Amino acid sequence: MARVLLFNKPFRVLSQFTDAAGRATLADFVRVPGVYPAGRLDYDSEGLLLLTDDGALQARIADPQHKLAKRYWVQVEGESTEAALAQLRRGVRLSDGVTRPAEAEAIPPPALWERTPPIRFRKHIPTSWLALTLREGRNRQVRRMTAAVGLPALRLVRVRIGEYELGALQPGEWCEVGA
Repeated sequence: MARVLLFNKPFRVLSQFTDAAGRATLADFVRVPGVYPAGRLDYDSEGLLLLTDDGALQARIADPQHKLAKRYWVQVEGESTEAALAQLRRGVRLSDGVTRPAEAEAIPPPALWERTPPIRFRKHIPTSWLALTLREGRNRQVRRMTAAVGLPALRLVRVRIGEYELGALQPGEWCEVGA
């Protein structure tokens, strides 16, 4: 039976098990032999990362052809507007083409753990939170999409991949679930 681990990847941890530069990696948190990340989460992003020993499941999760929904909570610089949300829902033109339409909504600040280091607070620039659900996985896509609509991302937390949810896992924690 396939093993599937849900891992809450902390900020500034690589989504791989080794790093020649000595940065924090999955090996610092997950000591389960034979599991590998199914997809990636940027070094400066946080939240749900799936690890599995099942190559077919890994491919289904990571391969953009399967269009598996991935949900993110994004703290952005500035106040979100209906126009910006509508643009995200239609698809955004990026340097590598137009994105698929995203589910996008403004949300109240979610109850999250403190990030270390914290987000830089700027007294005269408000921030707001969005929930975005994507069905493709381009490099740094969420950050590029929000920037393209005038809302640069300050903090990015993935909370769901398909049917798998982050739940109450704290940064650096993981649990095993049925495949």
